[in-house]
Amino acid sequence: MGQLVNGQWSTEDQRRVGSKGEFVRPDSPFRSRISSSSNEYAAESGRYHLFVNAGCPWAYRTLLYRKLKSLEQHISISLTRSAAGTEGWTFGQEREPLLNAQHIHDVYTAAEGSFTGRCTVPVLWDKTRQTIVNNESAEIIRMLNSAFDVLPGVATADYYPESLREEIDELNELIYRTVNNGVYRCGFAQTQTAYEKAYDELFDTLDLLDHRLSGQRYLCGESVTEADWRLFATLIRFDMAYYGQFRCNRNMLQEFTHLWPYTRDLYQHPGVAETVDFDAIKGIYFGSRPPGIVPKGPQIDFQEPHQRGS
Repeated sequence: MGQLVNGQWSTEDQRRVGSKGEFVRPDSPFRSRISSSSNEYAAESGRYHLFVNAGCPWAYRTLLYRKLKSLEQHISISLTRSAAGTEGWTFGQEREPLLNAQHIHDVYTAAEGSFTGRCTVPVLWDKTRQTIVNNESAEIIRMLNSAFDVLPGVATADYYPESLREEIDELNELIYRTVNNGVYRCGFAQTQTAYEKAYDELFDTLDLLDHRLSGQRYLCGESVTEADWRLFATLIRFDMAYYGQFRCNRNMLQEFTHLWPYTRDLYQHPGVAETVDFDAIKGIYFGSRPPGIVPKGPQIDFQEPHQRGS
């Protein structure tokens, strides 16, 4: 997709590949935190803005939490077009209104004029200090979960309760490595060995999770947590994107005994369905690759009763 080099866009193929042909995801460079007690980044209504792509699973996490926590009135957003272009994620010729940015890389250079690196979403922007706070989705949703609870109208749900944090963290580590990032390790592998290793780890974990869900409604018991929402962002894309485009084709999500109704359960959670943009999901995985033909199917009924409790 290219990247910025000293503030200038370069279309050179920046391959993220290890010595054995495995896909390697770089670390996110902006890692500041918002908190109710912070002097630098205080939790204030109207101060922060999210730059996101609705189809991207990492950016989607932040859209989902913005909805779950009723933060729409406090945090504004800008959505890129579904498919990336020659200069990465783009807002199109009309530009987005906050920074007059045409591409996501314009947001990065607005924060740091000589920035070098990949220009990813999501981006959490501080309107007061005119800079990027954070571009690591896992940290952004953790902030959205609790940092703004002092503001009026914010939902009180806590998806990272103290009593379950150790269990959530262990699940997150496994699911990130083998599922969230695992599908990309399958899709972007450059050797057969790297692909098959990622493939086996992906389905070993899905089998494990399917068995885990045979005895409980959610990953950590009877309450939905951060671990569920992080997994959901991948599962909702699985059959329409990863199964075919990323060669994750041992079986479809719909063929799992427990993971499939579990995914429908999460999709039918209040407010969640309206955060899922299926056209955007297909757009990023198919529209960005020549010839840009977006498939009409598959037709998946996420509203089918899940029968996993009320």
